[in-house]
Amino acid sequence: MSQALTTYKRVLHDGFAQLAGADIGDLRHHLEHLYHPSAQWRGSHPINELVGIDAILEQVWRPLKVAMPDMERRDDIFVAGEFEGKSLVASCGHLVGTFEQDWLGIKATGKTLTLRYGQVDQMQGDRIIQTTMILDVLDVIRQSGYWPLPPSMGLEMTWDAPFTRDGVRLDSTDVEQGAQAMAFMRQMQEVLGEYDDTKAKGREGLLAMPQKDYWHDKFMWYGPCGIGTTRGLAGFVDGHQLPFRLAFPNRNGGNHYIRIGDGPYSVTGGWPSVYGNHLGGGWLGTSPTGRRIEMRVMDFYLEHEGKLRENWVPIDMLHILLQMDIDILARMRLQHG
Repeated sequence: MSQALTTYKRVLHDGFAQLAGADIGDLRHHLEHLYHPSAQWRGSHPINELVGIDAILEQVWRPLKVAMPDMERRDDIFVAGEFEGKSLVASCGHLVGTFEQDWLGIKATGKTLTLRYGQVDQMQGDRIIQTTMILDVLDVIRQSGYWPLPPSMGLEMTWDAPFTRDGVRLDSTDVEQGAQAMAFMRQMQEVLGEYDDTKAKGREGLLAMPQKDYWHDKFMWYGPCGIGTTRGLAGFVDGHQLPFRLAFPNRNGGNHYIRIGDGPYSVTGGWPSVYGNHLGGGWLGTSPTGRRIEMRVMDFYLEHEGKLRENWVPIDMLHILLQMDIDILARMRLQHG
């Protein structure tokens, strides 16, 4: 199947670039070339779940193109693989343009906008039958000049491309190396899942536990807006892992629609992929609600020198916060009037 996967990557890579750069009047033509007529699109709040090319056009791509008429797509990772009999293409990068018109009620700035995305496309024949696309809406709000949360623990920045500069893998699909990368990543995830947060070992416990055997000394963790980017194990623990695990000590996973490897890259994601009761305070400046929270998360990993060197993590932050009765878009509207 690797040759078919390579073909899918090339077709979608070119097709998505043409879609992003198309004139508004040509968007439907490009969508019909890419999508099955009854395709499903699911993604970040407030767009959420759609069916059919008309809905994808009117609720995803036309509003984006109106907001950024000079929009272009810049892929940093483009890989493919099979999971549970499905052929999947996964990508991560930024939509870039000039923010000329409001988008989702977010006020346009007239300045450069970078909208990061994580995307997984399931193929059926020569068309996409399902897209899952996490757009960092909160980061657009940040770039518009409004910040509705306490300061991020990590650095708010445009995500870097893989430091190896080989993330866009169009020429082949390395199934064997990908399987090894996937297995190594899954071992790390199992180590994280086995750690008992209820024993209150705090920062030192997370630094000492076996996750340290998997992360590279120069490990980069690229988190969504609201959390930010961190470097090294200590930066990861301080900037994300400890406050998150204190807030959700009884997390579990499920509903995975992708677990693939392609060369040194591996990708996982679920809809949702993480569940947890919000039992601790402090994460994103929130107080514990006790509620059962669903999280839409993707993970893109790069293995290098026998360790996990980089991890890009698109998360639907607005969806998580909404379940805690924090409506970021409503807060923004109150400020802007």
